[in-house]
Amino acid sequence: MSTLKLKDGTEIFYKDQGQGPTLMFHHGWPLSSDDWDAQVIFFLQRGYRVVTHDRRGHGRSSQDIYGHTIEQYASDAAELVEFLDLKDVVHIGHSTGGGEVIRYVNKYAKGRAKKAVLISAVPPIMVQSDSNPDGVPMSVFDGIREQTLNNRQQFYIDLTIPFYGYNREGAEVKEGIQRNWWRQGMMGGIVAHYDGIKAFSETDFTEDLKAADIPVLVLHGEDDQIVPYQNAALKSIKLLKHGKLITYPGFSHGMPTTEAATINKDLLEFIED
Repeated sequence: MSTLKLKDGTEIFYKDQGQGPTLMFHHGWPLSSDDWDAQVIFFLQRGYRVVTHDRRGHGRSSQDIYGHTIEQYASDAAELVEFLDLKDVVHIGHSTGGGEVIRYVNKYAKGRAKKAVLISAVPPIMVQSDSNPDGVPMSVFDGIREQTLNNRQQFYIDLTIPFYGYNREGAEVKEGIQRNWWRQGMMGGIVAHYDGIKAFSETDFTEDLKAADIPVLVLHGEDDQIVPYQNAALKSIKLLKHGKLITYPGFSHGMPTTEAATINKDLLEFIED
């Protein structure tokens, strides 16, 4: 098992596989690097070096009780990039990982990032406010906090239903995907998951998006019940100087898993362009 001890003592689990142009994947809340399995094998088979890691407090990384902010997540990613001496990297983030990616690109990349991809990502900002009136009400995130704190074991089963669109007419529920989501979630620490809700919902990425000076691909499902695309992708693309947007009718928040063939094809096209 490969781990990196960060400057603050936190141990980050990572996987560094393959040789070739480098891709680094950043997972969503409350999962782990295993959530990228469908992408990892696809790109390994096509001659890429693929790096994934478990965010602090998630998966197999240290379950610390501090540092569960987007700023720290991006800083942690930077330490791993520098430790592995990765260059010309394409950074790909899903959901919370998309926020981590755009903050990393803006503040920490130091010329090491070549391109970025935001998939079903939380930027610019999720929570409703006077300046973001069509955002998600704070009461929704308070409910997620309550369920995470008091009923995490069941909540991490229930949440897979809207996450993968299994509540839509005609959807084929795949228990294995649900169990894998639950497995990843329950590996992480409850403090990290609880604090992470504030991180992904209240962090404002507007300036990060504006500052991005590399090509950024934005992918979002139009039936995303977790991060509504109207308040995320459609706003992010207007802030990016070098952005490209693809939306997918009927695709859910978990589309990297449920629609892997389509997502992988579009990723490959962007990466190789």
